[in-house]
Amino acid sequence: MKQYVIDQLRLEDYHKLKTYLDENFGDSGVENLYWIPVDTAILTPIQAEHKDCHPLYFAIELEEDRLSCELLVRTRHHMRCDCMAYAVREQRNWLIDCLDAIFEKLNISI
Repeated sequence: MKQYVIDQLRLEDYHKLKTYLDENFGDSGVENLYWIPVDTAILTPIQAEHKDCHPLYFAIELEEDRLSCELLVRTRHHMRCDCMAYAVREQRNWLIDCLDAIFEKLNISI
């Protein structure tokens, strides 16, 4: 699995991130797992075409010492679909920029 990982989090940073993710992305039904919706402006043509699969997400797992992000664009509606795929460069960069903005907002240096 392709992932983007931020490790060596301090416990205080974990708590800040958990609070932020809980408030902004809610409960996924799986402990420590969050779903960040992908901006529709950066969907690939096939992803944009699959309206029944929307919204599409990145899965983010938060542990006390690390944040792991799958670089797979997923749907929560189907187990398999042609619109599920590894992030293209623009989507990957968008996710990293999104996480950088969260870290900056919470005053967490990495």
